Amino acid sequence: MQGTAEVVFRHRAGKARLAHLHQVSPLRVLFPHVPDGEIPQAALVTTSGGVVGGDRLDMRLEAGEGCRVQFMAQAAEKIYRSAGPDARIEVGLTAGPGAWLEYLPQETILFQGARLRRRTCLHAAAGSRMLAGEMIVFGRTAMNEHVTHGLLREAWEVRKNGKLIWADAQHLDGDVESLLAAPAGFGGAVAAATILLLCPDPTRHVETVRGIFEKNARASATIVGGLLLLRWLSDDAAALRRNFAAAWMHLRAAEAGLPAQLPRLWHV
Repeated sequence: MQGTAEVVFRHRAGKARLAHLHQVSPLRVLFPHVPDGEIPQAALVTTSGGVVGGDRLDMRLEAGEGCRVQFMAQAAEKIYRSAGPDARIEVGLTAGPGAWLEYLPQETILFQGARLRRRTCLHAAAGSRMLAGEMIVFGRTAMNEHVTHGLLREAWEVRKNGKLIWADAQHLDGDVESLLAAPAGFGGAVAAATILLLCPDPTRHVETVRGIFEKNARASATIVGGLLLLRWLSDDAAALRRNFAAAWMHLRAAEAGLPAQLPRLWHV
């Protein structure tokens, strides 16, 4: 199964408008009605209900010059057990000059024996700003599931004006249970999350974001390569989701002057 979603917005007649849409099942794109004061939204849907070994999903999402757009996932992405082959997800995010692009996923849930390789690449033009993130949960924690083996390779690349300014890769393979339990690994965490903010002055957000972290949260906020980087480890996936949402709402309001709220689909 190979799905494709290409979505491009261009600024015309004073608004960000859909300029290009190409979608191949099982990927589909919805365009929810947004309340007054909000920016256009494009919601990505995997109609198959999940991803298995050998599947590939390719997403190319662009906010053209001067556009302010939010791309989001309609629901959590489930990565099911593989009989051997890896599942691959490629995400390309492009922000034109003066654009604001949000890429707001929901959780990626890895099932026992899942094999996922995902790469997210951000391409930022001069004067653009981008807010992007990801959440990973190892097993359906509400059902007390545990992941003991599988593969996760989570890679990020950020380029500004064509120059690579930050790259990062997390790789867990084989005995995932030991890596999750190790003090030098995940330290018993069953969920992890990342938020990146690319903007002209990320340092002004560091202290306020640290104040949003829940008490005793294993979380950090720092500047790396001119980016504001937030990361969490948690043994409570629901608590991590709440804190992720609180930080996201603050950053979009503080940096872009947008409502401190999340899309209605986030709460479904």
